[in-house]
Amino acid sequence: MFVSFFPQPKLFFSSAVFWSLVAILLWFFGGEQLGTVFGLPPTAEGVDKIVGVSLFWSKPFIWFYIYFAAIVFIFYGFWAWYRPHPWLNWSILGTSLILFVTYYQVQVSVAFNDWYGPFYDLIQKALGTPYSTTPWDFYSQLLTITWIALLAVTVGVLNRFFVSHWIFRWRTAMNDYYMANWEKLRRIEGASQRVQEDTMRFSTTMEGLGVSLVSSVMTLIAFLPVLLHLSENVTELPIVGSVPYSLVVVAIFWSLFGTTFLALVGIKLPGLEFRNQRVEAAYRKELVYGEDDMDRAQPPTVAELFRNVRKNYFRLYFHYVYFNVARIFYLQIDNIFPYIVLVPTMVAGKIKLGALNQILNSFDQVRSSFQYLVNSWPTIVELLSIYKRLRAFEATIHGEPLPDIDRRFAERQAQEPDPA
Repeated sequence: MFVSFFPQPKLFFSSAVFWSLVAILLWFFGGEQLGTVFGLPPTAEGVDKIVGVSLFWSKPFIWFYIYFAAIVFIFYGFWAWYRPHPWLNWSILGTSLILFVTYYQVQVSVAFNDWYGPFYDLIQKALGTPYSTTPWDFYSQLLTITWIALLAVTVGVLNRFFVSHWIFRWRTAMNDYYMANWEKLRRIEGASQRVQEDTMRFSTTMEGLGVSLVSSVMTLIAFLPVLLHLSENVTELPIVGSVPYSLVVVAIFWSLFGTTFLALVGIKLPGLEFRNQRVEAAYRKELVYGEDDMDRAQPPTVAELFRNVRKNYFRLYFHYVYFNVARIFYLQIDNIFPYIVLVPTMVAGKIKLGALNQILNSFDQVRSSFQYLVNSWPTIVELLSIYKRLRAFEATIHGEPLPDIDRRFAERQAQEPDPA
């Protein structure tokens, strides 16, 4: 699954994490200020933040682009020298581009959040004092957000186009790897489906989860300081009273609670999804054999296989009932939770409408990032079931023992004549 696309995967991913941490630490401990040497200094303290699309080609941003590119090409150069790989351009440079665009999209969210403050303060001013504003005040603010939105749409569309090609390259790498070992794999249950379908589903799901994880981490890095600053106006929480850095503390507590709660509730789902793919594959394979062999896919056999499909689906539906009850209940409470937290602050009149919207948006961004597992749990369940199926391929190629369910099926297949 990984060795086909990434060079020496265990060392590769370990080194990628290590190098990323080094790059982040270098940035925060001198790298950001290093841009001053090249005439690209960071934003000075006390200077108002740029609100608008010009933020993305300001000097601090241009220096970050250069810094990111340098870090990526150093990492790429090392692996190109240490362990050349036919898919190195896509696995390193392609992945780095996706990570960069993910960072860019997070910064777009920050730009939106910075715009909320002055815009909603303008609304409050207009509603509170008639004719204290002009139509152009509003049109200029709306024009500002329009340019940011257009940039976001353009980058998003181009990114999806590139990601589609990146996913198919990973699928191609897995397909080539498995087909090179087809003689070892062909008698594994559902081998054709695993090569044709599961490779695509695995690469697509891994890309989605990976980008979501990176986006969550980058969102935390971008919005936690914002939420920390906004916490200065929220000095009191319901029931518990005064808490330092209240918004950050509440976001972390509520998100960890939801993640732990739903992980425990849905602990059985990965195994059931895996079993579901198993019975579906057995049913489909018998029907495929029946297309060429009149002795296969007879009504009693097909009926028994379909009963297994039905039994497993009904069991899966039952377990998803209580999981969905827990998940939907939590997410519904989650929608009103920020307002519950802000009730004492709003009653005391400590914030304006603009600050309220900034707090709500920042709180939602941070909370959603901490709730990565909550939001991704159904996809993680699907990925684990696909991984278990492809893992049997890996075991066969490397001469490792098969999982019990695959071993039993292989033993039955060995006793049957080859349809070919």
